[in-house]
Amino acid sequence: MQFIDTHCHLDDERYTHDIDKVLENASKLGVTHCIIPAANPNTLERAKMLANTYNGVYFACGLHPCDIEHENATSMDYLAFLNDKKCVAIGECGLDYYHLDSSKDIVAQKQRQKEVFIAQIERAINAKLPLIVHIREASQDAYEILTSFPQAYGVLHCYNADQILLKLSDRFYYGIGGVATFKNARRLIEVLPRIPISRIVFETDAPYLTPHPHRGTRNSPEYIPLIAHRVAEVLGVDLGHLAETTTQNAKKLFCLG
Repeated sequence: MQFIDTHCHLDDERYTHDIDKVLENASKLGVTHCIIPAANPNTLERAKMLANTYNGVYFACGLHPCDIEHENATSMDYLAFLNDKKCVAIGECGLDYYHLDSSKDIVAQKQRQKEVFIAQIERAINAKLPLIVHIREASQDAYEILTSFPQAYGVLHCYNADQILLKLSDRFYYGIGGVATFKNARRLIEVLPRIPISRIVFETDAPYLTPHPHRGTRNSPEYIPLIAHRVAEVLGVDLGHLAETTTQNAKKLFCLG
């Protein structure tokens, strides 16, 4: 069986000392491709380097909603990254109202996030690239923005089980990760059968959201099969069929060879 990790932060410093081993272990378990969603100006160059060093590793270029005020965000030449042959998406980008600073103007913060998100949607449309979309406690606003750009397409990273976002299934895939293995993932487990298998892709969000039974440790692409096994169990489908379908979904979305 083959799998693709569509969202793993291998540019994170926690992989600096053993990236070779991480990728080797993942490969042995059938994880043939990994996509790094380089969403922080501090790590974007490293993401590009990793993608151009390792076969099967690709990267996306974007600005996370929690990093939009980064001092280098406005001065970076993102076009130089978008033109790289291993850049396959824009993101991760989106809206995150969970991490708003309560000591500052909330309305202004939300508006700023929307402006940056829209700019990246427009960048993706112009570049004919998919979006990797981060949405946290902002589903209504994200939905309204995405529906106003019918040309936009991509993946809803770490799909949060909000049913309004299921209305985007004609243009977006749903990233399912380690949360599906959590004991308290009732909402996601309930909504999973409503997502067509043809719109599911797998992700780890490594080093975060480590699946059971490894919670509390650094996440890794090698845990994708654990996620796939749990989703197959919930959906009542053959694991091999699910692996093949989700792999083809990811290849189609990101134009992977």
